[in-house]
Amino acid sequence: MLAGAAGFLVLTLAVMVLPSVPGDPAVRDWLLGLATPPVVATLRAINHAGSWRVLLPASLLLFVVFPRARRRWWIWGGMMVAAPICEGLLKILIGRARPEEASMGFPSGHATAAAAFFGAVFYLAATLPPLPRALVRIGAALTIVLVAVARVVLRAHWPADTLAGIALGLTLASIAAMLAERRD
Repeated sequence: MLAGAAGFLVLTLAVMVLPSVPGDPAVRDWLLGLATPPVVATLRAINHAGSWRVLLPASLLLFVVFPRARRRWWIWGGMMVAAPICEGLLKILIGRARPEEASMGFPSGHATAAAAFFGAVFYLAATLPPLPRALVRIGAALTIVLVAVARVVLRAHWPADTLAGIALGLTLASIAAMLAERRD
């Protein structure tokens, strides 16, 4: 939790203090250079893994698959409600524009939501047998990273926006996990 919160704080300070986050334009240009039509089409599909249209029903599925989540449903449900509220308020407070439009982009909402949800999946997978646990955790981590990359390749965010979204989402998932542990 501390690492996620610290990462978010460092990125927030960089965005607020510096005229441009070091490396942001270069990383964005590099990722955009990889954006062939098949890559863009694939990332457009992966992008949905950070959307409420997918994550709302997926959250309900979380309660079916993981009895541990079902026992503390309000913690995990609260985390998924808190993620867009935190991200939306921070966008207003920080006020960093997206690379190609004037709307606010820091932190990325898709990256925040994906990191919160799949961070929770990563934690809840601890109860699975070793092989399924490893596969679920690899899939969760990969999905978080791919949603963040998709947001940059689809020209919606700067790389720092997506990294901040991941840090915020993982911080929220860590807080939820700590609350769930205290009550178990």
